[in-house]
Amino acid sequence: MSNATMQKFGYPRTLVAETSHWAVLVRPQQPTLGSLVLACREPATAFGQLGAEAFADLRTAVAGLERMLTDFVAYEKINHLMLMMVDPDVHFHVIPRYQGVRRFGGLDFPDEGWPAVPALGKAVTPDEDTLGQLVAELRARWVAATA
Repeated sequence: MSNATMQKFGYPRTLVAETSHWAVLVRPQQPTLGSLVLACREPATAFGQLGAEAFADLRTAVAGLERMLTDFVAYEKINHLMLMMVDPDVHFHVIPRYQGVRRFGGLDFPDEGWPAVPALGKAVTPDEDTLGQLVAELRARWVAATA
């Protein structure tokens, strides 16, 4: 099951993984390499509306994506931001943070906000081919991280 927020962030083409209640999507605009959207698949527009199962499954989703991103990006910090100002469904923007630059697909991904708040407005937007490569890479790493 998908929702409007998932579709806005490219579902199903940006889908890395799904748990029972959550979808892990590559964020098409990358403020840092490996930026994700963690979207709840339950019909809820407020965090407090989630059922107990979704809250329990959030732990599984977060643990998996953090292991995956540790391996992929070697982040120094990670931000889980619930910025539900425009997109209505419960979701988090997951931004791995690091000093300097990471490189993927011939592109540089600086963390423009380091060490302060993420510079969401200064994101790198990979072309469709590079985005597809990023999704494929993270899918493979998710499988390895959650095995």
